[in-house]
Amino acid sequence: MKRTLFSLITVCVALFSGCRDKIPELHPTADNPVTVTFWYDPSVSEAGSPPADWAAYKIIREKFGINLELTMLPLAVADQTVKVNAAADGDMLPDMVIVHRESLMNLVKKGLIMQVDDLYPLMPNRTEKMYNETSRRFATFNGKCYGFSTPGGKIQKNEGVLIRKDWLDNLGLSVPKTIDDYLNVMRAFTFKDPDGNGKNDTYGYGAFLEINNYEEGLGRRLDPIFGAYGVSGTWNMTESEAGLNVRKPAYFDALATVATMQSERIIDPNWLGYKKDGFRAAWKSGRFGIMREQNSAYASESNYAPFDRKFPEGSWIVIDPPTGPDGKSAVGVYTIPYTTLVISKRAEKEGKAPLIAALLEWMVSDEGYYLFGWGEEGVNYVFDENHIPVAEGIPDPAKSFAKNAQQPLLQLRTMVFWHSDAELISRYPTYTTEVSHKTMSALTVLREMQQKSWMNATGSDTLPAPSTELKTFYEQGVLDFVTGKRPLTKSDWSAWLEEFDKLGGAKWEQDGISKAKESNYLY
Repeated sequence: MKRTLFSLITVCVALFSGCRDKIPELHPTADNPVTVTFWYDPSVSEAGSPPADWAAYKIIREKFGINLELTMLPLAVADQTVKVNAAADGDMLPDMVIVHRESLMNLVKKGLIMQVDDLYPLMPNRTEKMYNETSRRFATFNGKCYGFSTPGGKIQKNEGVLIRKDWLDNLGLSVPKTIDDYLNVMRAFTFKDPDGNGKNDTYGYGAFLEINNYEEGLGRRLDPIFGAYGVSGTWNMTESEAGLNVRKPAYFDALATVATMQSERIIDPNWLGYKKDGFRAAWKSGRFGIMREQNSAYASESNYAPFDRKFPEGSWIVIDPPTGPDGKSAVGVYTIPYTTLVISKRAEKEGKAPLIAALLEWMVSDEGYYLFGWGEEGVNYVFDENHIPVAEGIPDPAKSFAKNAQQPLLQLRTMVFWHSDAELISRYPTYTTEVSHKTMSALTVLREMQQKSWMNATGSDTLPAPSTELKTFYEQGVLDFVTGKRPLTKSDWSAWLEEFDKLGGAKWEQDGISKAKESNYLY
């Protein structure tokens, strides 16, 4: 192992130095180490930094000749930005630092961080697991990449379209594919007694108003309908069609589809009154047969149990969102809250970059991955029969990786976590339902949901917000059209858009596009 790591460092140094002029080649040892300073974003905000006797310090020194010096960044993003920007102003950046978007752009403009395109090939395993085209583009300016961006602990695309498979079977229906198929199944679920109880008490689609600044209008629960027309979410973040979706012609068609669902009463009429808890109580009681839901809220043991008790013969399956007339389809939009690891120009000039690359690559090896993610094997965790880290069976239960006192050992786990099964199985264990005895796994459901069509809207949650007056006009307006308070005709819609623009809609769009371009969010 030592020979392999030594070879890795040697190759990294040789390859990198061959690409750069006048950069010293460092050959540190455990007895003559190179100090690498790192300002990190803590994984556990209430816990302290790793202790002086942290096992990783010794291993890193022995394997790489690196004396790693850690400094915890402030907890609040605003405070982190102030600290990093102040260090930049004084030319006092550490060798490595985790930054948010504002600081990243500032450091690029000031020329204080290195271009890292040449480092990705030196980290093949890390690059494959943790970085992709989207993450690299996030840190790319004028064709050069300036950092390693990761989404932290947030799981992306963890919602999906679910349908009652038992209702489809009861009515002899196939899984819907197109938007027209969806509407027909909604009608059948509403009017043909899919549960066979002889009552008129079911509906085709269930939703509630769940709105945020990047899922405006009718919100995320109805985004699969809008996705069929290419207008899910508040913003389109592509270079060719950047702008507010509500101002695009296809938005009218999507709104008309929801208006049809409303007028035909094939959407649960309580959707305008439901909050999240009410919506979830409704699907568990058999109220409707199609919905967009989150993987754990549907499939985790405690969440699925009420449905299992009431409908042991019932079943839901994850399906593709509807395809619209132009072949478009999306569960909705997703945003990735990237943070970026950058390397200072000073560290590059001192020859530290290839050492840092070798360190980062080792972090995702088995040794580094489990050390940073769970602690020391046999002390903080052991492997179960499926090679998943667990606390059961360690000599001293007080040293379990799950205990609060051990959290300082795991402060850098976001440096290695990439939502592998090892990370997620403990969160989403496989189980057998109590009544129906079905095998369920929220992780399996998550993987299915992530494979469906989504629209990338990264950065849209940071764009300018509308004024309170415009926001109210926007949200109330689309509801009035859907509920029939205002006739949804092309002429009435055009008149509404004109008023929308007069209240600041056109300016809001232009401000948003300008911000997106300035921040390099468009793709």
